[in-house]
Amino acid sequence: MQETSTRGPLSNQANIPSYGLRAGSVLCNVHARSKKHCLEILSELLAGSDAEIANEEIFSSLIDRERLGCTSLGSGVAFPHCRLSGVKASSGALMKLSDPVDFDSPDGNPVDLIFGLIMPEEIDLNHRAEIAAVTALLSDSAMQARLRSATTSKNLYEAFVAGQREASPPAVRNVSRGA
Repeated sequence: MQETSTRGPLSNQANIPSYGLRAGSVLCNVHARSKKHCLEILSELLAGSDAEIANEEIFSSLIDRERLGCTSLGSGVAFPHCRLSGVKASSGALMKLSDPVDFDSPDGNPVDLIFGLIMPEEIDLNHRAEIAAVTALLSDSAMQARLRSATTSKNLYEAFVAGQREASPPAVRNVSRGA
C-alpha cells in the first residue's frame, strides 16, 4: 500500500449506516497494476478490520466471487464483496486508485473507485439491503464525483460519509444495524 491510511474519529451519525467502513480502511492514491492487485490490496484493508480473518482468505473469497460475475458497477466503480465463515459483522474498505485499471467492466470503462465488503457466511435481509444500498450509493454520479475529488485518505473517508448524508434516502438509513 502506497499511502498509509488516516485514522481518526468516526462520524457516527445515528441515521447513517457505516457499512463497516472505518477511517483506517480507506486509501486514496493507490497504485495498482491490475484487477488482481486491487483485490490483494483490498483484502489487506479488509483483514485489518478482523484480526481472525487472514487477508489470503479474503482474497481467495473475492477472487471466487469475481469468477461468478464481475463486480464492476460501471462508470469506473467496482463493488467486490464476499461472504466468509467466521465474520460476525460486515466490514468495508474503500480505495481510490491513482490510475484506473481494467476490471472486466460490462461498460468497458477502467475502474478507479473500489468499495469492498466482507459479510458473514449466512446473510439475512439486512445484509441484502446493505448490498443494495451500497450499490445505489456507489452508482450515484454525485457520489462518484465527490469521491474522485478526494486527494488524501482522510478526504476520501470524509467524502464518503458526507455523500451518504446527502444521498441517503430513508431506505438506506434504515439499513443501519448499529455497527
